[in-house]
Amino acid sequence: MPLPEARDIPPRIATGAFIVNSGLGKLKADAETAQGLHGMACTAYPFLEKIEAERFTRLLAWSEIAVGGSLLLPFVPTRLAGLALTGFSGGLLGLYLRVPGMREKGSLRPTQAGTALAKDSWMFGIGLGFLGAGSRRPAARHCHRHRGCRHH
Repeated sequence: MPLPEARDIPPRIATGAFIVNSGLGKLKADAETAQGLHGMACTAYPFLEKIEAERFTRLLAWSEIAVGGSLLLPFVPTRLAGLALTGFSGGLLGLYLRVPGMREKGSLRPTQAGTALAKDSWMFGIGLGFLGAGSRRPAARHCHRHRGCRHH
């Protein structure tokens, strides 16, 4: 299994470390913090109301640790880590788009309260970039003996 390309290592480390740290912090969340996280998530995704707040927060924490870990572990293919990151960050962007008060009225511009979620759009962009990793075929090499001849 090939290691990540050199260009993918810095964003994998930076993003992975950030997400793992966030997950580790949520593992220590008190009941009030868990209620706040759960309440915001339920506003955007009502089906989450079926899950108790502390359980939701633990699941979220372990999900963040798993996504961040996939980015930090070099044996996880970049495209697979990118799929996890895109799904995770897409959920955060859903919060930004669905929770009232996160955006200026009639705009995608964040309010002061929405800036924390809007800035997570960088993770979505990195994830999309990783989804395309390794998809390019190497350029065909020209044969120097025969004009127009291509070796693959």
